[in-house]
Amino acid sequence: MISKALAESVLACAMSGGADFVEIYGEITRNNSVSMLNGKIDRATDNLVSGVGIRAFLGTRTVFASTSDISPEGLMQCARAVAAATGDLREREAIRLTERMFPNIHPAVRIPSGVEATERAELLRTACFAAKEYDEKIVQATGSILGVDHTILVANTEGLYTTDRHIRTRLAVSAVASNGSENQSGSCSPGAGMGLEFFDTVSPAHIGREAARQAMVNLRADYCPAGSMTVAIENGFGGVIFHEACGHSLEATSVAIGASQMAGKLGQQIANPKVTAIDDGTIPSAWGSVNIDDEGTPTQRNVLIENGILKGYLIDRLGSRRMGMPMTGSGRRQGYTYEATSRMTNTFIANSPDKNEDIIASIENGLYCRQMGGGSVNPLTGAFNFSVTEGYLIRNGKIAEPVRGASLIGTGSEILQNIDMVGQNLERAQGMCGSASGSVPTDVGQPLIRVSTITVGGR
Repeated sequence: MISKALAESVLACAMSGGADFVEIYGEITRNNSVSMLNGKIDRATDNLVSGVGIRAFLGTRTVFASTSDISPEGLMQCARAVAAATGDLREREAIRLTERMFPNIHPAVRIPSGVEATERAELLRTACFAAKEYDEKIVQATGSILGVDHTILVANTEGLYTTDRHIRTRLAVSAVASNGSENQSGSCSPGAGMGLEFFDTVSPAHIGREAARQAMVNLRADYCPAGSMTVAIENGFGGVIFHEACGHSLEATSVAIGASQMAGKLGQQIANPKVTAIDDGTIPSAWGSVNIDDEGTPTQRNVLIENGILKGYLIDRLGSRRMGMPMTGSGRRQGYTYEATSRMTNTFIANSPDKNEDIIASIENGLYCRQMGGGSVNPLTGAFNFSVTEGYLIRNGKIAEPVRGASLIGTGSEILQNIDMVGQNLERAQGMCGSASGSVPTDVGQPLIRVSTITVGGR
């Protein structure tokens, strides 16, 4: 992508403005996707993104520029712009880089871009056909299969010169069920940091049937009643509650400037003692895992909350400077046009001793959230609102009839204290997380949990 000798020259040029640290981030990403609507290929894309971002630090001040021109002159022009914006130009100091390779925790076997589009289309066709055939009331099945081949280069004035490659595969299916007077939808979209061998671990037909099953459940569901109640939230994507309502509040991007509900609370009891929350970027082949973050720091297992006690934050390089705390391998960005900021990787609530059957049995009247959807959150206050895409009432300790239109409303600090039972069936699910440094792949997860009281929106 960029030779070591050229990187040394570019770094020296960018440093000539008086910066105390400069980094180069280079990217070559190939994205390919196939989309299908009712059994027919709707769209196929294959695109390549390449470019370089250069960032200079002067204390906690940063200057950033990016370019798609990765010729020597294009890179030097970008570096000169960074130097000029940093301060007064001075004589360049020589930079010496040492190449370093990090262990690969997510090897891929069948790179999506190297597999014929017809084979990828057949995997998608199998999933959509399974959804359409699930029930005669399924009137539409759409889907897409995505492959990402993402190679990065990081070089900096501390002497680091390294490259890394991430492969990701994901299949998403959406189904619509109709009874003639109304429509309801369901979806399923698993993925992994793997090539097409991912489908040796999960069947495309299962993905399609799961989307259709959820649509059929919602078609026969009545509207959820509103009010304050006890709620059980299932594993997998149920972890989006912690990710959004609490996880973003633990990122240095907001903590370092005091714009977080969790700022200044290290060592304090912020959650029920049954809650242990972890962000782990080292899980082999997980959707959110990377060997190194986008600042060249190896990822690690970060315990954020242990038995209810706040133990740590997610810290990137700028956050480290602002907070005086070590980096945690959490600097991530969508691509070369973004500066890295502190972000989550695979974030989850760990298993606890409570038995899942006891959690449901303990609820006299409440709501069981089998699948969660998207929502919104304010990191400063922790206030959130999330939709429930598949829910059921609980009556007398048993899961009863399905309901739709439910939402969960509260604050992160409140829900952490109100999680009073945590089960044993930890599972993770995949998503894309948007923040200041763009959209990055993240896993969310948890076992079945019980929230003693929360506001449920409905009718």
